[in-house]
Amino acid sequence: MSDGVPNRSSRVRRLLRGPRPESVPALVGRACALVGALDIAAGVFPRFRHSRMHSMAEVLPGSVGPFAAALSLSSGVLLLLLAHGLKRGKRRAWRAAVALLPAGAVGQFTYRHSPVGVLISLALLAPLLLHRDQFAALPDPRSRWRALANFVLMGAGSLVLGLVIVSVHPKRMIGDPSLADRLTHVLYGLFGFEGPVDYQGSTSWTVAFSLGALGLLTAVTTIYFAFRPEHPAARLTEEDEARLRDLLARHGRRDSLGHFALRRDKAVVFSPSGKAAVTYRVVSGVMLASGDPIGDVEAWPGAIERFMDEARAHSWTPAVMGCSETGGEVWTRETGLDALELGDEAVVDVADFSLAGRAMRNVRQMVKRIERAGYETRVRRVGDLGEAELERVRQAAAAWRGTDTERGFSMALGRIGDASDADCLIATAHKADAEPGPYGDLKAVLHFVPWGTDGASLDLMRRDRSADPGMNELLIVAALQAAPKLGIARVSLNFAMFRSALARGEKIGAGPVLRAWRGLLVFLSRWFQIESLYKFNAKFQPRWEPRFVVYRASADLPRIGFAAMQAEGFVNLALPLPGFLRRRSASPRPCAHGLAEQGVHVA
Repeated sequence: MSDGVPNRSSRVRRLLRGPRPESVPALVGRACALVGALDIAAGVFPRFRHSRMHSMAEVLPGSVGPFAAALSLSSGVLLLLLAHGLKRGKRRAWRAAVALLPAGAVGQFTYRHSPVGVLISLALLAPLLLHRDQFAALPDPRSRWRALANFVLMGAGSLVLGLVIVSVHPKRMIGDPSLADRLTHVLYGLFGFEGPVDYQGSTSWTVAFSLGALGLLTAVTTIYFAFRPEHPAARLTEEDEARLRDLLARHGRRDSLGHFALRRDKAVVFSPSGKAAVTYRVVSGVMLASGDPIGDVEAWPGAIERFMDEARAHSWTPAVMGCSETGGEVWTRETGLDALELGDEAVVDVADFSLAGRAMRNVRQMVKRIERAGYETRVRRVGDLGEAELERVRQAAAAWRGTDTERGFSMALGRIGDASDADCLIATAHKADAEPGPYGDLKAVLHFVPWGTDGASLDLMRRDRSADPGMNELLIVAALQAAPKLGIARVSLNFAMFRSALARGEKIGAGPVLRAWRGLLVFLSRWFQIESLYKFNAKFQPRWEPRFVVYRASADLPRIGFAAMQAEGFVNLALPLPGFLRRRSASPRPCAHGLAEQGVHVA
């Protein structure tokens, strides 16, 4: 019994102290989400309005006044939108909640004379005011395409909710209208007109006001997103690119993915000394870096700290895709994040490469067969090609892409033949005796970016679909054979995801779990190049360098994976926009540190 008394007293002290400051945003966000869901249910289902659950909801923020169905429905949707911002610690969401809670308390006291409602509203207001420093996250980068996305999502949600609202009054409905009539009634109601469905009593007004509230909410939020000042996502400036190139000139040999940091759709944070940098892109609330930090290893912690500060300032989820083992060790040591092996990078040492031997027989036979068919190869620096030929290569690569969007993020530069990329390599395949096509005798293109001064990393592989199979093998062999003359000692090929699982799972003695995991990967290879990339890379007998994903919590992995698929171009959520919604060119947005150094208040 004596042991239980201190335990009870400690629990009482913890209860009196309240929640930990860092947990307040999540708790308040969940409370708003619960109330929003209850208000939506109360607005949709008539019986729910009289339930005890909704009686509890009415004393929480957002439930002001007589609680008509339309008000309950619209306030529930707004609370759900507000809950997400509160959970992420957004300052503007905090301001809205601080304004909404006293209004709710006044409404409870004025209209319902409910002291309980006033107390609960003030009880939720207290931790918001007490822990206001936990709600300091900056707004996310925004662009006007979100207006169209909001219209599509809110419109679809309003259509579904409206159909439920129209259909939950079967006893008061006159006749038995068809699904088409009900949909027509919803569409008319969203625009404020009367539809073909009719009800007994005051139900018609309830349905009409509810549908009108949904339509008005969709219109107002869409107009807000369309006409608010645009705040474009950060881009790599000319000054940033020059600083990164200087770091790569001194330290670029360390990471084969270093040159891909020069993608111009990435942002960058530098260490305080300027000797290291981390490039990233924000996708669906995930701050996604790729590869190792650029620059001096001793300065990596400073750049990583700036990266994490930027993530905290905006309440973004930090993640790193494809860092090396050394990079993963530094990231986890400096940030407390965790790391998971993602796959392996295929690296070929030029001095050890040869087509001789049984292991290379398939590649050797394929290359000889293609050469006998009349194909020839050329491997040159970008700076050695004329502008006319470069333009033909660019057009051919774009036409042979095979997808509507350019894929790649962590191992793709996103451009070919730029004047600043004169050190990149282009390997081309030609067939002189073939009938000239739109790109002359050009049949395939491989593009490599520098890896320090003595290495190259494969950027893209494109070929004419009418050309003979084996173009990629032919050009990789040609590039490896020409590498010594170009001063290249190592070549990084494609990245093979889950390579070790595929390799171990097909060996004798593999356990049932490993075989099942390999079977799933083979199944997914129907849509994603998992097994095919591994087998293609393995043809050249490379050494395998493991690559890792760094993440904060296991619960973040699905979100990080989806963001990575968006960044790599496998998932495209962007929609074509009308002209007035498209992004205008604007000066790049400074990071949180840049704003602080300029004396700008970022909250």
